[in-house]
Amino acid sequence: MDDDVVLSAPLFATMEREETRRLFESMTEIDLSRGEVLFREGEPGDRLYVIGSGKIKLGRRSTDGRENLLSILGPGEMFGELSLFDPGPRTATASAVSEATVHELAHQSLVSWIEAHPGVATHLLHALARRLRRTNETLADLVFSDVPGRVAKALLDLSNRFGEQTDEGLRVAHDLTQEELAQLVGASRETVNKALADFAARNWVRREGRAIVLLDVDRLERRAR
Repeated sequence: MDDDVVLSAPLFATMEREETRRLFESMTEIDLSRGEVLFREGEPGDRLYVIGSGKIKLGRRSTDGRENLLSILGPGEMFGELSLFDPGPRTATASAVSEATVHELAHQSLVSWIEAHPGVATHLLHALARRLRRTNETLADLVFSDVPGRVAKALLDLSNRFGEQTDEGLRVAHDLTQEELAQLVGASRETVNKALADFAARNWVRREGRAIVLLDVDRLERRAR
């Protein structure tokens, strides 16, 4: 159920069930089709979003048209909360990787709720801190890791959030095109495909369109270091 997934977000962590339900009912549900843009980089930001189902990508575009994927978010994860602490233009474009449902909370509603429930701010700050830590790790990887190492790490990260254990291995339905996966890793599509082909030849993974089965997680973890 979308409701239970949304209510697991940090926004609701300190609330009683009745309060949680009241805040949830004040949110607006938005359905998105694959590729549909929720908001664009540079637009005014005054909404927080919690994902109920599907996947959302956050990305940026350079002046010459190149794109960089900052993150892929799934059910129960939040985005847009930066506008609460630092109102201003959106720093990324949010669009649906697959069919998705998000729940929107207006800035003023969120501020009023935090004033009545100060503990909520702590959990929101924790969520921001985790995202900042992940961003720092990504920047370090771009400097210190080669492309195959970054691909291995990206696959493991996606598997932690979207993986489903099967008899053959850990199946990850990432829903990303080859180009999107390359943007997430920060490399060319050709280089990322070469790394994936090498992993498949070693029997570490098996590719299945917009999904991948991790057959040897231990080897991938060692390659990601």
